[in-house]
Amino acid sequence: MRYTVCVYCASSDAVPARYLDLATAVGSGIAARGWNLVSGGGRVSMMGAVATAARACGARTIGVIPRSLVDLEVADVFADELLVTDTMRERKAVMEAHTDAFLALPGGIGTCEELFEVWTAGTLGMHAKPVVLLDPDGHWAGLLAWLRELVERGFASPQALARLIVATDVTVALDACAPADDMPASVS
Repeated sequence: MRYTVCVYCASSDAVPARYLDLATAVGSGIAARGWNLVSGGGRVSMMGAVATAARACGARTIGVIPRSLVDLEVADVFADELLVTDTMRERKAVMEAHTDAFLALPGGIGTCEELFEVWTAGTLGMHAKPVVLLDPDGHWAGLLAWLRELVERGFASPQALARLIVATDVTVALDACAPADDMPASVS
C-alpha cells in the first residue's frame, strides 16, 4: 500500500492566490514522491487545489466529506475515492484512519481544529504519525508564539511543542512527513 499524507487546509474562496499556489505545490510534491493524498473532499479553494494538483501529477486522491457538504455541491467528484460521512467527527476519524502523516497548510478555524486534534492524539501516544505545520509566510506566527507561551506558563510541555514539526518550505515539510526510513538525515 502506498504511503498516504492527509492535508488540512482552507476551503474558503476568499484566500489569496498565493495560498492556492502553495496547495498546488504540495499536491504536486506528494505525487512526485509516489504518495497518496487524503483531503477533506472539497473541490474549492486550497482543498481543491491540492487534490487537483496531486491527481494531475499521478497521485491517488481520497476525499472524505460530510454529507451536508456534498449537498452544498462542493464535493471533489473527481477524487479517486470519495468517502461520504454523516458527521464532521466521523469525517476526521476516517481521514485519520486512511493516513500515515498529517500536514497542515495555512487555514482557518477548521484547519486549527483538525491540527490540534491529531497533534494532541500524537502527544498522548495515540498514534506515532508525523504532524507537520507548513508556514511559509508567517500565517501561523501568532499561534506559534502563543504555543511557546503555553509552555513558558506550564500549560503545555516542551515535549508536546516539539511533537509539532514546523516547516517554512514545501520540500522540508514533505521530508518531515516521510516514513522514517525515507527521511533525509537533516530531518529528525
